[in-house]
Amino acid sequence: MSPDTKPVTTRSVMEMKRSGRKIVSLTAYDALFAELLDQAGVDIVLVGDSVSTVLCAQETTLSATLEQMIYHGRIVRAGVRRALVVVDMPFLTYQVSIEDAKRNCGRVMQATGVHAVKLEGGAGMAPTVRALVDIGIPVMGHLGLTPQSVHALGGYRVQGREADEASRLISDAKALQEAGAFAIVLELMPAAVAQRVTEAVRIPTIGIGAGPHCDGQVLVLHDMLGLNEHLNTKFLKRYAQLADQVRDAVRCFGEEVRSGGYPDSAHSF
Repeated sequence: MSPDTKPVTTRSVMEMKRSGRKIVSLTAYDALFAELLDQAGVDIVLVGDSVSTVLCAQETTLSATLEQMIYHGRIVRAGVRRALVVVDMPFLTYQVSIEDAKRNCGRVMQATGVHAVKLEGGAGMAPTVRALVDIGIPVMGHLGLTPQSVHALGGYRVQGREADEASRLISDAKALQEAGAFAIVLELMPAAVAQRVTEAVRIPTIGIGAGPHCDGQVLVLHDMLGLNEHLNTKFLKRYAQLADQVRDAVRCFGEEVRSGGYPDSAHSF
């Protein structure tokens, strides 16, 4: 296989950091979008518990369920040939006990065929990460703004502004690395802090609202395509305005149906 078609693995993701190649990641929740991302050369497809907020109009990710993530993980995996597929483990499926985490993460891997799971949390989550890695389940970590802890953090706010918070993030990243995590998402933190974290660990960091110094970047697909018009945050760059195109297309369809212009002879049997 050529380098562009060779499947991405946890090992090759770590090699990207060593070689200085930036890692490209986006979310997906279905096979159609997953296939398009894969064909466009995305390295990591994240099946995010953000499905709750993006597709289900919930205020937080806390309502995502294990069954929901298995469903979306399975259909995303069906659309991917090259990219590494990672599933977010939902709230309370891995925090209660290590045995729960092993059982639930193992079920996700077995039922979906994805390549890894993602857990939120720092040093306190390290024993769980180690237990999962020890039984063959690759784990991506998640530090900074951890959406499943949004209420404990006092809302969606930047993390690590204070010196002690920044130091804790570095310690947490090192703990996750030593536990066996193959990568860490850094969300909503000052660019300088994300740079310090990135330089402190051997495993890659994937930033979202964490500045340009991370080893890669991730965005929510529907946000960067301009489909989700409700989100307005400093770090988001919209690469398309598909919401406008969808509305225009639907209006055009409606006008042609009402006028009798569709279907015409070219679109009839």
